[in-house]
Amino acid sequence: MALITRSRSSGFCFCIDPIEKKALNHFLPGSAVYSPGTAGCSLASPFCQIRDEKATDADRLTDQGSPTGIAGAARANGCKSVAFAFNDPLVFTEYARDVTDACHNEGIKTIALTAACLHDAPWRAVFAGMDAANVGLKGFSDDFAQVSGGCLQAVLDTLAYAYHETECWLEITLLLIPGHNDSDAELAALSAWVVKELGPDVPLHVSVFERNGKETRVSPASSASLKRARRIALAAGLHYVYTGDPHDVVGSTTYCPVCQHAVIERDRHGIDNYDLTPQGCCAKCDAQIAGYFGKLGKPFREKKNLVFTRLGT
Repeated sequence: MALITRSRSSGFCFCIDPIEKKALNHFLPGSAVYSPGTAGCSLASPFCQIRDEKATDADRLTDQGSPTGIAGAARANGCKSVAFAFNDPLVFTEYARDVTDACHNEGIKTIALTAACLHDAPWRAVFAGMDAANVGLKGFSDDFAQVSGGCLQAVLDTLAYAYHETECWLEITLLLIPGHNDSDAELAALSAWVVKELGPDVPLHVSVFERNGKETRVSPASSASLKRARRIALAAGLHYVYTGDPHDVVGSTTYCPVCQHAVIERDRHGIDNYDLTPQGCCAKCDAQIAGYFGKLGKPFREKKNLVFTRLGT
């Protein structure tokens, strides 16, 4: 289990995870990421998977989570990055920029986990400072995007902007919800759009929906459905497609798109084998693997016994 600490009186919660748990397989793999969070979200999706991890609506992050305090805590705990994961950074764009600046001063990268559904001015401000992002694409139909409180075209516009106009490393997650966004036709259309508009090297994660307290009528996607979605995406031309099934070794592994050598083999959210050169190339055929790899240290595994000091205000 990752260590999660919450303070309901102050509204601050945080955890330290392996970066792979944020659905970022091509950004500093094997490293630890520090994730602060508070109340608030830019959408009201009944399928939200982290609703129980957020602070209560009345809480305030600023009581305990100053930008310099977050950057210092991340550095002190050996984290290479800070991720806005419990809350979409679009709900506090100015604060997100302040945290980003403080982290960059410490040599720490920043990451946005976002639904990317808002007008262009706020997300341009957010993406201007982010080093990496995972965008949750709710599906590939306007009808289902509206069920989640969003707008499909706004998300597609954000994805195109982030990929073409910023230096932010981009990965995409599709939460596969049976009967809503999992048809062969929709999966093929989504994958074809990514290949055409962003390119085949943008990783796609197909994540499994799990029942939560708000939506209990829909059953989780089966392992077979996740594998089917992965096959469809690969057939459309995407090079890197991952399933959210921790028992699917094939769907968790990064393969060289040229020779199909397994360059990063994963077990759940940990790395079992790493076969990339220091330049991020396949050790077998020397083809460049898309991503931001840096220098691999000892892969971070989730730990139970970590000690933290109180963050500065």
